[in-house]
Amino acid sequence: MTKKIILNKEQISFKVKRIAYQIYETFSEEEDIVIAGVANSGFVFATKIAKVLEEISDIKVKLCEVKIDKVNPLNPITTSLAEDEYRNKTIILVDDVLNSGATLIYGVKHFLNVPLKKMKTAVLIDRNHKTFPIKADFKGLSLSTSLLEHIQVVFEENDEYAYLS
Repeated sequence: MTKKIILNKEQISFKVKRIAYQIYETFSEEEDIVIAGVANSGFVFATKIAKVLEEISDIKVKLCEVKIDKVNPLNPITTSLAEDEYRNKTIILVDDVLNSGATLIYGVKHFLNVPLKKMKTAVLIDRNHKTFPIKADFKGLSLSTSLLEHIQVVFEENDEYAYLS
């Protein structure tokens, strides 16, 4: 199995900044927003976006970790924030890779159980193979791949990259 690097550390950093600026442009009138990252790589990516957003704007950012069973997405979804903490707020649901759309659509469904002000989605890589009718409002890279190929995003302490295998 060969790995083809599709984004290196510098490119990921650039994508994070660009998405943070797009979020700021879209929500510049908001006082606070919730950035909800899907557990593991999606949450790491969300944390990076939140950090840049706090550096470039006065928007107060509240981070939320969203735990979704990707194998069985109908299992209960848990979040690090209580419902009251995101009720009537603007939420950006973040994941690293948009494959079929199942993770994001079930994540969106979870947050729609309470009234929200606005909701958008953000991904680092959009594979363009959606099974579910969901789109990424903010995306770092759109990539058409074969269904047999796999994209992995790696966030390590001293390195980060995305590869195709």
